[in-house]
Amino acid sequence: MYKIAVAGTGYVGLVAGVCFAEVGHQVTCVDIDESKVSLMKSGVSPIYETGLEELMQKNYEAGRINYTTDYQAAYKDADAILIGVGTPEQPDGSANLSYIATVARQIAESVEKDCLVVVKSTVPVGTNDKVEQFIQDFLVNDVRVEVASNPEFLAQGSAVHDMLHAERIIIGTESKWAEELLMKIYEPFHLPIVSVNRRSAEMIKYASNDFLALKISYMNDIANLCELVGADIKDVAKGMSFDERIGSKFLNAGIGYGGSCFPKDTKALDYIARQNGYDLKTVKAAIDVNTEQKTMLYKKASKRLITFNGLKVAVLGLTFKPGTDDLREAASLENVPLLLEQGANIYAYDPVGAENFAKVYPEGKNGRGSITYVSNIEQALEGANVCFIFTEWGEVKAVTPETYKKLMRTPLVLDGRNIYNVNEMEEMGVEYHSIGRRSTKPSVKESKPLELQAVRS
Repeated sequence: MYKIAVAGTGYVGLVAGVCFAEVGHQVTCVDIDESKVSLMKSGVSPIYETGLEELMQKNYEAGRINYTTDYQAAYKDADAILIGVGTPEQPDGSANLSYIATVARQIAESVEKDCLVVVKSTVPVGTNDKVEQFIQDFLVNDVRVEVASNPEFLAQGSAVHDMLHAERIIIGTESKWAEELLMKIYEPFHLPIVSVNRRSAEMIKYASNDFLALKISYMNDIANLCELVGADIKDVAKGMSFDERIGSKFLNAGIGYGGSCFPKDTKALDYIARQNGYDLKTVKAAIDVNTEQKTMLYKKASKRLITFNGLKVAVLGLTFKPGTDDLREAASLENVPLLLEQGANIYAYDPVGAENFAKVYPEGKNGRGSITYVSNIEQALEGANVCFIFTEWGEVKAVTPETYKKLMRTPLVLDGRNIYNVNEMEEMGVEYHSIGRRSTKPSVKESKPLELQAVRS
């Protein structure tokens, strides 16, 4: 087994470190935040990720993983150093590599034995070449240091499973020594390994993520057309899924993709293409479709209502997907400010994301409107004039049409994740609007304008 140091304890670094410890390696995770290190040492995960905390505690007690701010001690005698720091998007769409550069210099000034630096962060094609040269420029001791590309393919909410049971491991190296060492490090996982050169490995990451983003945007585009021509996107997706060339995954229409990968990686690849004088039309189209899609529910509601001013608006789901507390590029962040600007009184529910959302929009008055965070769905729906569904949490999927009908002042539901059966909502008398499917009409009793109901109350 090998001695591995991991730079960064976000989704990539922490999950990778814990999983390498789980298969038997000796791991030290490095972070600059003392309070975060103390938290992790106590067995508490700084991120919400299924199964992660249990493995953290198990491997810490077994002595296979430790956490520190002392990067010099962690790096000096490591066999391999994994870089899992962030590469956030810059205003022009390019990736910010400053954190990578900081870690690379720290490594160069700390290592005292031959080691392999493994970049797991998503970086533009050619970055690993620069990282290797950067390390050589600042290298203090006469040791061998090479850089390998090892992009991650972790989905938030299932990252631990994705790491331990990956469909393939991608490694990009420029020497036999680096290739063999990295393959030995991954040997205990017993997973297929695809070995390529560094630049191909970097491109595989972007090409894979952007292909999935394209697939999502394509289905959303088709869904919007389905509404206009009277087709049902769920039926269309089902018919498509039987074609092995297409498959059944990523065919669900909705209000767009979010998170830390797809939005950033599509923009980054578009930027790379432009820098090389190439117009990547398909990726640009995916970006444009996704941008428009995120506010689709708001546009539907605006056509239905004269105003949101003074209305109680239930918001179910704040995170970009279920199984995570991550809000990055979440549809809620696009829609909530629009509703607040219009004077809506929002009652928001999310099982794990409300605390993070409150850091952006504190509870209470926000502009013309207000926001209240509730601990259960019933509180959000009680007396509500309209309900928006942004995240398909299990708790939201479990709500019955009867509940909307019973609790809401006006059962008007706008579903951005196509959770419910249209016919069942219609039979219960719920006015229901989703993506790429027909909308139900309000019952005669509920057909008067919602804003008048609000005024008369």
